[in-house]
Amino acid sequence: MGFFDEPLHTPEYRLGGDEVAAFTTSKGTILVRLDGAGAPIHVANFCELATSGFYDGLKFHRYVPGFVIQGGCPNTREMSPDDVAAGRRGPDGMPGTGGPGYRIHEEFSTNPRNSHEDGALAMARSQDPNSAGSQFYFCLGPQHVLDSGYTVFGATIEGKDVIGELRQGDVIESIRIEGATA
Repeated sequence: MGFFDEPLHTPEYRLGGDEVAAFTTSKGTILVRLDGAGAPIHVANFCELATSGFYDGLKFHRYVPGFVIQGGCPNTREMSPDDVAAGRRGPDGMPGTGGPGYRIHEEFSTNPRNSHEDGALAMARSQDPNSAGSQFYFCLGPQHVLDSGYTVFGATIEGKDVIGELRQGDVIESIRIEGATA
């Protein structure tokens, strides 16, 4: 099955409206208020993946100074931080090319708060607007050029200093959802 044959996923996670994602990383903790009202598909998808442990042990695989730090690729799971940092191929493929086996519908065109501010949490995707799955990024400063093409689904409320220290190869130890109803 090719990527474009992957189904569009409809998450089953029921949003409570007060979800906060607590990222524990090798550099420290980050708290992000998730925007279930503006991006309900993205938030529900992210909560499903996080609560299932999907992100635990993955590495940040892309760092562009002054732009973004990106993670969430399952291809990094079996790789060492040094191999990810060096951009080597892992046993499951190149970092940055993996996903959960499905895609979700874009919400950047409908989210009234789709603004790439410093510390914004958004979903990465390929050229297809409906291709996000598990990979996410944090903005390193305002990146409004991305507003019309990528879905923002959270805002950092604590730990922007940690985000600023993250680099390629750093580990996502866990992501826990606080305020979850499911």
